[in-house]
Amino acid sequence: MDMETKKPYMMVTMIQLIYAFMFLISKAVLDGGMNTFVFVFYRQAFATMFLAPLAFFFERKSVPPLSFVTFIKIFMLSLFGVTLSLNLNGIALSYTSATLAAATTASLPAITFFLALFLGMETLTVKSIQGTAKLVGITVCMGGVITLALYKGPLLKLPLCLHLYHHQNIPGHVSGGSTSWLKGCVLMVTSNILWGLWLVLQGRMLKVYPSKLYFTTLHCLLSSIQSFVIAIAVERDISAWKLGWNLRLVAVIYCGFIVTGVAYYLQSWVIEKRGPVFLSMFTPLSLFFTILSSAVLLCEIISLGSILGGLLLITGLYCVLWGKNREEKNANDEKTEQHHEDDAVCE
Repeated sequence: MDMETKKPYMMVTMIQLIYAFMFLISKAVLDGGMNTFVFVFYRQAFATMFLAPLAFFFERKSVPPLSFVTFIKIFMLSLFGVTLSLNLNGIALSYTSATLAAATTASLPAITFFLALFLGMETLTVKSIQGTAKLVGITVCMGGVITLALYKGPLLKLPLCLHLYHHQNIPGHVSGGSTSWLKGCVLMVTSNILWGLWLVLQGRMLKVYPSKLYFTTLHCLLSSIQSFVIAIAVERDISAWKLGWNLRLVAVIYCGFIVTGVAYYLQSWVIEKRGPVFLSMFTPLSLFFTILSSAVLLCEIISLGSILGGLLLITGLYCVLWGKNREEKNANDEKTEQHHEDDAVCE
C-alpha cells in the first residue's frame, strides 16, 4: 500500500483521536468545576476567531448575498442544532462519562439516517436486503441506547491511573446515582438528535447558501452570541468566567481551534477523497480511544453496560452503513447499465 493510499486511513484515524481527546478534556474541565454554559460560549467564540479570518481570505469573493429569510433559518438552525446541542451535551457529560459521549456520538450516522428517513429525505425498502439491514441497524442502535441508560453491570478499572485533572464524578459514583446517570443518558441522546437534525437540514441550507466555510463561520458566530446570552443568564459570578493558564484555557482553545478548525478540514478532505461512508465507518475508533484514555487519564471506572451498549451502537451503525452503501452501489450500477444501453441504441 503506497503513501497516497494510506493517507485517508491516517487522516481518519487522526480525526477520531481529535474527537476522543475532546471528550476527555471536556469531561476533565467540567468535572473540575467549569460551568458548562461558559465552556460552550468560549468554545464557540474561539472557533469563530479561528474560522473568521479563513472565511475572509478564502471565500470573501464568492460569498452569496444573505437574505433575511435565509439568515433567520440559519439563526434557528444554529440555536437548536449547535447551541442547545452543545449545552445539553455538556450537561449530560457532567452527569455521565466521556465513554458514553463517545458511544452515542459513534452512532450519529445511524441517528442522522433515521431523522432523514423521518423527514422523507431517505427511503427504506424493507423487502430488500439493504432496507432490512438499515432497519435492523436502527433497532440495534436503539437497543444500545437503552442498554447504556438502564444497565450498568460490573465495574471495570485499569490498574494504571494518572489523574489528569481534579475530578468529582465517575461512572457508578455520580452524584444522584442511577437517576443522574439516566438523566445524563436522555440529555446525551437528545443532544445527538439535535446535532443529527442539524446535519440533515444543513444539506438543504447549503443548496441555498453554498459557501461552506462562510456558512460554518456564521454558525459559530451566531452560536457564540446565543451561548453568551444563555451563559450570562445562568452564571453571574465573574470568577467562573476566568480561564487562567490552566487546563480550562487548553480545553477551549483545543475545542475551538483543533476540533472546529483542523477536524473540519480533515473531514472535508476525507469525504472528498473517499466519501462520507468511509469517514463514518471509522467513528467507532473514537469510542475505543476514549475508553482506554478515560480509564488511564481520568481514572474513570467503566461499567460493563457502557461497553455492551457501545458495541450494540457500533453494530447498528455498521448495519445502517452497509445497507446505505449497498443501495448507492446498486444505484450506480443501474445508471451505468442504462448508460451502456443508451449508447448501444445510439450506435
